[in-house]
Amino acid sequence: MMSDGRRSTWSPLAHPVFRALWIASAASYVGSYMADVAQGWLMTSLTPSPLLVSLLLSAESLPFFLLGLPAGALADIVDRRRLLVVSQLAMAAAVATLAIVTLTGVVTPGILLTLTAVLGIATALNDPAWFAIVPDLLPSEELASGVTLTGAGVNIARALGPALGGFLVAAAGPAFVFVLNALSFVGVVGVLLAWRREQLPSVLPAERMLGAIRAGVRFARYSDALRRVLVGTFLFMVCGGGIMGLMPVLGRETGHGAIGFGLLLGSLGFGAATSREIAILCPIMLFGGVAWIAVLSTLTLGAQQASPSWVRARALAVYLIVFQAGIAGGSALWGFVASRGGLKIAYLGIAAGLVLGAALAYRLRPVSDGVVDHSPARHWPDPVVDGEPSLEAGPIMVQVEYAVETTCVDAFRTAMTQLGRNRRRDGAIEWWLFQDTADPSRFVETWVEETWASHLRNHDRVSVAHKELEERVRDLTRKESTITTRHFVAPDARGPAATAASAAAAVRAVQERTGCWAPDGTLD
Repeated sequence: MMSDGRRSTWSPLAHPVFRALWIASAASYVGSYMADVAQGWLMTSLTPSPLLVSLLLSAESLPFFLLGLPAGALADIVDRRRLLVVSQLAMAAAVATLAIVTLTGVVTPGILLTLTAVLGIATALNDPAWFAIVPDLLPSEELASGVTLTGAGVNIARALGPALGGFLVAAAGPAFVFVLNALSFVGVVGVLLAWRREQLPSVLPAERMLGAIRAGVRFARYSDALRRVLVGTFLFMVCGGGIMGLMPVLGRETGHGAIGFGLLLGSLGFGAATSREIAILCPIMLFGGVAWIAVLSTLTLGAQQASPSWVRARALAVYLIVFQAGIAGGSALWGFVASRGGLKIAYLGIAAGLVLGAALAYRLRPVSDGVVDHSPARHWPDPVVDGEPSLEAGPIMVQVEYAVETTCVDAFRTAMTQLGRNRRRDGAIEWWLFQDTADPSRFVETWVEETWASHLRNHDRVSVAHKELEERVRDLTRKESTITTRHFVAPDARGPAATAASAAAAVRAVQERTGCWAPDGTLD
């Protein structure tokens, strides 16, 4: 702890479970980065094609496109600890198989790419839950330090693993490194099995997979903070993927073999456009590596801070998908450029792309200086019902009526635009704002949710930040007026399948009953 009461970067290590998992995961990451060197070097031994070498990263990244969102939804629904145990064991099995086929001499470029893809599948199932458990291990005031420290552990491994892997590949061969990597998962699994995660009971049933995936997509679409992080991440990783993907080829061209490759990867960065001297390349890579660490730590922290607990794994899954999309696309793109124009042209293109991406990211400002309070406010009163609807009843329409000060109409509509994005971000499948044709100071807000259970979940999830926005809206209404809220359920609906038609019918009913119209002729 710091003397003035502030938390230090290292203070999360005072928590035993976080400390044990941090140490075990750092060792496992070292093993994984060692294996990355071994995989890259093994592929260059099997084929001279820069494209096939760069496709190793693509093979490990592409599974995120199919499994990232389902894995995130699963991590928000089931016990994350158990999911992590299964995925860690699956990764260990994939690497162990790679060790066996390498030791027996039957490995081919196709087999290597296939097992790399299997490893990518297990990693895709693991990573959303892995990134989402940090808040489960630490109190909220130490979350930022915990995220930073987690990133530091990865980057320590990124520095040590490749260099150590290069030496071990040169001394004992790729298979030995694969064996060590498989064993490195044992410590993480042991800590996870010993951890007794506190479960918060809920009277509501767990979300269903498809509904949870849709909720995750809606959140990513309508969360301004998360979208800025995603854009910044993609811009950076398209070029960063090229650096990583072409590193084995650059390492071989230095003339220092696997050791040179490991040293370069350990000194991660950019700027190796013209030189092939290892003594020049390593300091350049080291300087770039500092920038690499700073950018990735900032983006990861931004994704964490943009995500409330109920959707954290899904939001981080989207972040990881974009991250891996940048790696996969950048690795293939710059591998193609290198195969046609050479490494010099590829690295010059990467450097230009990084400069352009930095300029765009500065304009977008993907990470805010302030921290949004996503903790549940629970300020909504229980809905008034005549007989509790079935939890699966739906769709549900919520209607809120406002009487606005005539001088505040424009400000009200502006504030409601942001409120509407928040409604859709947090679960509304449709949202509208209507204005009374007879009394322009009277507005009706309407949104639709899939089921009664999803609406009740929203009562538990609505955040302190959302409450503050609602209070700003209330300040624009007439002081003597009352904001009236009503709930409607489609009487003949059979759940989410009937949502679209029922929502349209519900909106027509609101228009007919209230005589309201959508301002500017827009409903969404």
